[in-house]
Amino acid sequence: MRYPQSQSTATCRAEPFQPTKMKLTTLLSALLAGAAAATTVPIFIQPITVPETAPALLIEISHDTPSTSTDPTTPPQIATEVLSYEAPEIPEGAKLVRIGAYDSKSGKWASSTTVVSVENFGKGYSPHFVLSLDANGQDLLGVAVKGVRVDAGYTRDFGPQVKVVVAGRGKQPELNKPVVLSPEGKKVVVEEKTFLQKYWWVLGIAMFVMMSGGGDSK
Repeated sequence: MRYPQSQSTATCRAEPFQPTKMKLTTLLSALLAGAAAATTVPIFIQPITVPETAPALLIEISHDTPSTSTDPTTPPQIATEVLSYEAPEIPEGAKLVRIGAYDSKSGKWASSTTVVSVENFGKGYSPHFVLSLDANGQDLLGVAVKGVRVDAGYTRDFGPQVKVVVAGRGKQPELNKPVVLSPEGKKVVVEEKTFLQKYWWVLGIAMFVMMSGGGDSK
């Protein structure tokens, strides 16, 4: 009769520890997570003419997802990148253009639009775009553009410039705050006291000490 081999005689070969591969994997995951956080926004332009001209792609902008700031008074710093830009072909006679986010599938504007003069895209001007996001930094509210004149000696500055701003949060209502009513049943507005009204007694004590300690010494 053959007996099974004892487990004690079996050998296990452990794989060597490879910290380099683990570091590369962690770094790759971090890079992929950072790339996934970026948002691409296509901005369209439409000359205001009769008959109406279809909107055309003007610029594609990539921006990072805004980080949540603990200080609401400090605007978040958002990195941006211009992926593509084509100088618009504006029909002769058009003086105004409309810009914004446009959904080509539905044929509707996906954000509020801004109407500006065609002079903002004229020769010698650099278009500066401002993207406005909601308070959560997720949805595009609208786009504004302004042409800034550039010195002919600085040709590298003729390209478009982009800035992203996040809408500030409005004042939050104070909950569970008691409402003070007058005998007539009307709401009483409590006025904030001034510094003198709050601490008049401190000034009185200080004045008393100064007066009592001012006698002549013998």
